[in-house]
Amino acid sequence: MTDVQSILDRIGEAMQATKDRGTVAQYIPPLARVDPAQFGMAVAFSDGRLFSTGDAETRFSIQSISKVFTLSLALGRLGDAFWSKVGREPSGQAFNSILQLEHEAGRPRNPFINAGAIATTDAAMAHHAPRDFLAELVQFVRAAAGDEDIHIDAAVAQSEQATGDLNRSLAYFMASHQRLQNPVEQVLGAYFHQCALSMTCVQLARAGLMLTGAPGAPRLMSPARRTRINALMMLCGHYDASGDFAFRVGLPGKSGVGGGILIVAPGKASIAVWSPGLNAQGNSKLGTEAAEMFAQATGWSVFS
Repeated sequence: MTDVQSILDRIGEAMQATKDRGTVAQYIPPLARVDPAQFGMAVAFSDGRLFSTGDAETRFSIQSISKVFTLSLALGRLGDAFWSKVGREPSGQAFNSILQLEHEAGRPRNPFINAGAIATTDAAMAHHAPRDFLAELVQFVRAAAGDEDIHIDAAVAQSEQATGDLNRSLAYFMASHQRLQNPVEQVLGAYFHQCALSMTCVQLARAGLMLTGAPGAPRLMSPARRTRINALMMLCGHYDASGDFAFRVGLPGKSGVGGGILIVAPGKASIAVWSPGLNAQGNSKLGTEAAEMFAQATGWSVFS
């Protein structure tokens, strides 16, 4: 059996010794103040085993990783009708780009770029008040993690609302093409708050177990929905670096500008890694390197 703890210990030591840790996100003030020296990683199995290293119990803003959970709610509400609203192709563009919206009549390329995530939040709200949607989302994540101590960071949400003009541009552009059902400011309020979910690597790894399909993992979605979400994570989970992550790691993953990455080893385990410094594509620099080291050490890959 793979000695997961020994692998994590080696990765933790390597990351601690790394000098170039990337740059923390600057456009959201609370994220800009996070200490880039931190690194944590956790691996959860459906039989209850949990292995970790470093700052795996430190809370961080999961940001775009939340899009995975919202996508699950949207698919649960609409089924395949959801795909008439949002595409499922890689964008090849930055996560906050407006270029493709202009060329494709306001229909986002996939659910994980910002425009697609805003449209996904709109679909998941289903004409409910933002507060009701957010309560459902938080409860869904808590159920997945088996942990009630998961909350939205109000300070981060407020900061995102104060600095989210580009996301407003994306939302209003989509609204001008009749792509949104709910009032724009309500959708944006819900979106900013969902991105402000605060979790630890341990909590996130446990929440990701529902995507593994492993025996004993939480059954919070159908196998078909789980398969589709994993496919989207593999194709689009790292924006314009998704191909590179698939090449280097070979597992579905979703990143966030808070420095977290949720990784799924189908049938095996869920992995969460966090280091707040980002690379040029807006993904955790050390998190990506740690994920590659882990995949090489375990041999876990959907392509093996």
